[in-house]
Amino acid sequence: MTAVAKNPATVLLLGATGATGRLLLRELLVKGHRVRAIVRSPDSLPPDLKTHPGLELTRGTALALDEDALRRQVQGCDAVASCLGHNLSFKGMFGAPRKLVTDSLRSVCEQIAETRPRRRVRVVLMGSSGVRNLDAAERISPAQSIVIFLLRWLLPPHRDNEQAAEYQRMQIGRNDPFIEWTVVRPDGLIDADEVSEYALHASPTRSAIFDAGSVSRANVAHFMNRLVTDDDTWDEWHGRMPVIYGR
Repeated sequence: MTAVAKNPATVLLLGATGATGRLLLRELLVKGHRVRAIVRSPDSLPPDLKTHPGLELTRGTALALDEDALRRQVQGCDAVASCLGHNLSFKGMFGAPRKLVTDSLRSVCEQIAETRPRRRVRVVLMGSSGVRNLDAAERISPAQSIVIFLLRWLLPPHRDNEQAAEYQRMQIGRNDPFIEWTVVRPDGLIDADEVSEYALHASPTRSAIFDAGSVSRANVAHFMNRLVTDDDTWDEWHGRMPVIYGR
């Protein structure tokens, strides 16, 4: 039996119709949390999630909503979780908006600041293990540096993920009065039916390019749910960029 939260959180979820976002949405709802989701196509959600009483759906995107509408979405939220990503198609990777993740994150954070919440809002961003945490002085090989440089300029989604993480690290920082953050860096996303054991590290323990591992989307969703709703997990990882590997 799944334990139901004693103190349900209110969470704004971006990317709820994606492969990982859908799993996080289910995790949150099953455990009794209240979820607001901004989605372009509500019909792409499974029927049992779309009609769940704990879910409040808004059609659109964080970039398409006007400031007042987006402010209403963040008002009263305890946390924001972003599983946004670019579709793996030519249009998805090279078409507009090229900075989908960064600009959506910035818009949401700006509206959180406008609401001036009494308690800092947790913002959990799903990135990738190929994004470096410059606070941790993470070293990579010269060969990997060259590949990352090429990815940065040839594949806009990678540059978008880097810029979103840097926005959290530099623009929000550690002393923002309204927002706390973490960036989850999964290594080699795969599909799996159930949550399994996984390992968390402050920095990569293997090369994201030449020795990539793998982790299931179910495990990433499970960890993001813990960050959003569990104080002990949040205290350990906020202001950091944990890397998650499957075992």
